[in-house]
Amino acid sequence: MAFAVEDMWLWDSWYVRDGNTWHGYFLQAPKAIGDPELRHWNVSYLHAISPDLVTWTPLGRCFEPAPAPAWDDGTTWTGSVLRGPDDLWHLFYTGTSFSEDRKKQRIGHAVSDDLHDWTRLGGPILDLAPPYEEYDPARWHDRAFRDPWVMSDPDGDGWLMFFTARDARVADTKAAGCIGLATSPDLETWTLQPPVFTGGMGELEVPQVLTVGGRWYCLFCTSAIHWSDAAKDRIGPAMTGTHYLVADHPRGPWRMAPRPFLDGAFFPRRYAGRIVPDGDAMRLLGFRWFDRDGGPFVGAISDPDPVEVTAEGLLRVVR
Repeated sequence: MAFAVEDMWLWDSWYVRDGNTWHGYFLQAPKAIGDPELRHWNVSYLHAISPDLVTWTPLGRCFEPAPAPAWDDGTTWTGSVLRGPDDLWHLFYTGTSFSEDRKKQRIGHAVSDDLHDWTRLGGPILDLAPPYEEYDPARWHDRAFRDPWVMSDPDGDGWLMFFTARDARVADTKAAGCIGLATSPDLETWTLQPPVFTGGMGELEVPQVLTVGGRWYCLFCTSAIHWSDAAKDRIGPAMTGTHYLVADHPRGPWRMAPRPFLDGAFFPRRYAGRIVPDGDAMRLLGFRWFDRDGGPFVGAISDPDPVEVTAEGLLRVVR
């Protein structure tokens, strides 16, 4: 495995390059809590650096929930990092609060000049509104509004944010998962837009949008238990892992890639995959879930596998 920490579980991750150095950010939780399912409620960020995405040097904790009371005093979950036009590094992240029993997710913003010490910029920068689904325990276990992926708008000087949410207009709870969109002229003021894709699954987590050869791809991960019957008919047997959407433009329209599933199984070896462009190559990293079917949670980062684009314009992991 590429990266493991003896006393910590690692899971969702994201990466950014500064010169010849890769900076990785990893959700982490202490193994001392005993049950890996409790990791979500005992979370902070680990920052590590690497010359090659294989050998990592941990630099320690760099971000964690704010002191209470705060909108993000409950958890700080998955996000993304980019360099802004102000030459600062910008972190967009998911937060929840104890005052709402950590059920309602919102998106926050922090900045850094060294990629390690982060300063929050006030409260949440974005909150949900229709047609996105509010918290309804009869429909879903939380209010999904997380995993922001921010990138420059190819049509101008502004910015696009993609995120995980749910579409309130869809009756089938296992088909209401969506990829949401927000736009900004300056990385500070954000306007919620309608979802760019809805359908097939109850959750489309950890989106990542990238372009290769003029075609756009949106990675997402999901669990086999959240597939609708329509998704099974369209893609094949339900799997847990990372799949993707395809479009001619990041604003869509997006369509689900056909079978085979990009990187998955009923018991996956890897989850929350990220494609990391490395020169002319692409490599897929994610967190190790199981060593075998039904085995214990691993909580480490996988070795990077090459990814290629087929003649049909589809993504394929090369093993």
